[in-house]
Amino acid sequence: MEIYLPIAEQSMNVFVLFALGAAAGLLAGMFGVGGGFLATPLLIFVGIPPAVAVASQANQVVANSVSSLQVQWRRGNVDLRMGLVLLLGGMIGSSAGVTLFTWLKAIGQIDFVIAVLYVILLSSIGSLMLFESVRTWFKRRRNPTAPRGKLHTHYLVHRLPWKMRFYKSKLYISAFLPITLGFLIGILSAILGVGGGFVLVPAMIYLLGMPTTVVIGTSNFQILFVAANVVFLQAATNGTVDVVLALLLILGGVVGAPIGSRIAARLPGVVLRALMGVLVLAVATELLFELLRTPASPYSLGPREVLP
Repeated sequence: MEIYLPIAEQSMNVFVLFALGAAAGLLAGMFGVGGGFLATPLLIFVGIPPAVAVASQANQVVANSVSSLQVQWRRGNVDLRMGLVLLLGGMIGSSAGVTLFTWLKAIGQIDFVIAVLYVILLSSIGSLMLFESVRTWFKRRRNPTAPRGKLHTHYLVHRLPWKMRFYKSKLYISAFLPITLGFLIGILSAILGVGGGFVLVPAMIYLLGMPTTVVIGTSNFQILFVAANVVFLQAATNGTVDVVLALLLILGGVVGAPIGSRIAARLPGVVLRALMGVLVLAVATELLFELLRTPASPYSLGPREVLP
């Protein structure tokens, strides 16, 4: 069953797009990420223009985050104070990121930049998460009664001023850390069309030292509002938000997110991190192959864009 996407200017199978949305929603519920790190590359793989995939996928990130956040909020797994501090940096970063996206689109480099950034970020983060999870699993298997070490180390950045207490996370750290982290995630959200959870979640665990159970709900809180800001700015500035595509992805995400949240509640944190690492590496590998594969034709025909 085909449906026409007006902004992407092509027809796509409805069930394929619905399945992509459901997969992204499942990841949102399981790992506290928007799911865009998987859905956006897959949309590109099936032929959606990267600029449209990025902007439209942000809508689905919003819907996934709402659905997953409701579950996490009822369970008390949201550090509201930390979420608001992260959100401050995220709103500034997402606004700057849309401006950068517009400039890259104008000079014709946005598709290349999206692919390269995905390969670099996903391969790095996936490798680190998988390595840490496997190492932790072997340590616990050799000595199950050994006390667990700290999830983070006190670097020099932890000595920064303007310290705040985050009671839910049991932390006393400088607010500059979460603000800077939120700013970087905001830029990624705007350029890559993702919630940024695949960067935010490990950073909150290993850099800020937050408990894994609180991280998932708090990341969903920040991702929700940052992604909503990206959607508004992309639609108003670049006109690349395909509403039909976004609605199909959202419908799939609404189905997948509650299922993912229930699965996450039954799995230990080390297993969740390992699964996420494997998924991130798989997507990065496929993107790298696409980037290095010789195109069918060295030339493409299209309208010439005259820069002002």
